[in-house]
Amino acid sequence: MQVWSGGIEGYRSVRRLHFPLKRLNVFIGENGVGKTNLYRGLQLVQAAAAGTLTRELAMEGGMDSALWAGPRKKNDKARIRLRAEVGPMKSDYAYQVDAGLVQQACGSAIGAGFMREPQVKEEELVFLGGRRPETLLERRGPYGYARDESGVRGDLDNDLLPSETALASLKDPGRFPDLHIVRAAMLDWRFYHSFRTDPQSPLRHPCLAVTSPTMSSDGSDLAAVFATLAHIRQDTVDLAAAVSDAFPGARLMIPSPGRTASFGMVYEEFPNRIFEASELSDGTLRFLGLAGALLGYRLPALVALNEPETSLHPDLLPALGRLIARAAERTQVWVVTHSQVLADALEDASGVRPRRVYKQDGETLIEGITRLGVVDADDG
Repeated sequence: MQVWSGGIEGYRSVRRLHFPLKRLNVFIGENGVGKTNLYRGLQLVQAAAAGTLTRELAMEGGMDSALWAGPRKKNDKARIRLRAEVGPMKSDYAYQVDAGLVQQACGSAIGAGFMREPQVKEEELVFLGGRRPETLLERRGPYGYARDESGVRGDLDNDLLPSETALASLKDPGRFPDLHIVRAAMLDWRFYHSFRTDPQSPLRHPCLAVTSPTMSSDGSDLAAVFATLAHIRQDTVDLAAAVSDAFPGARLMIPSPGRTASFGMVYEEFPNRIFEASELSDGTLRFLGLAGALLGYRLPALVALNEPETSLHPDLLPALGRLIARAAERTQVWVVTHSQVLADALEDASGVRPRRVYKQDGETLIEGITRLGVVDADDG
């Protein structure tokens, strides 16, 4: 299921932003303008589906750190609002969740929660694919309802805690099929922020030989992803082309796995020598990690890359752009970068125009898109 639009309000440097999304989405900007906050906002939507939203916000330093850092009007609530519209062919479902602080009185927390704990305040899932919008889930504080498979409204369970999302808690696919569809689609997203390349990095060591059609977010099963392509799917044409494009004359070697899977590289200068993963340069290993994320046997519904150019030599960025553009033919891809070279390479390979992210008076904005998500007519 594709993500057709996203929305973030009240989160760090993002006061209010709604943005349409395409098959390939490229956001470019200087350091410190809030590009990662856009990436993180979509990641927090997935956390809501997983039931870990409030924990994720607490790990960021709590609501005091995560809330919009700029001024608010007197009656504005201290809330973070996240939204995503998803669907197979169009925006069939719109999910929205609000997080805020625990209500307090006389220095004490009211209700089930610690004083500075993030809590879910509102939540809503609307079906947009019918003749008129139909609310499938609505929550206001501790109260709300969900529609079952027959369209009958039922009150939310009183055991639902303020730190829990209803989307993650209502796990009966037979009774709530639409909630299950949306939750499963969001949990299928993959976010790749960076790959460790230190000597203890899992990318540098063999991993268990288990069929791995999709790479994990930390790349710990990279060798198994390559082995799945080579020895189960028996198709490494795209992978070999990507490696050759980035490292002319080099070949990726993927031995038939035993209990563990591994890989290495053979270079044109040393045709009889296999360089194991533990010997590869940081940049080479990171590129191979990105290749595993983007060329897996089965790609997730969304692949999000945050500054994938990190530690790569500039000469590798055109090949990376072509690799990302090729992956966007199979799935939806989100790229956040500060590299103009990579942005240009992506535009050359795909025809997709990068969107520039910038700051104005401390607020993160996207060039060509209004705060309400309207695209400027001359910026298509």
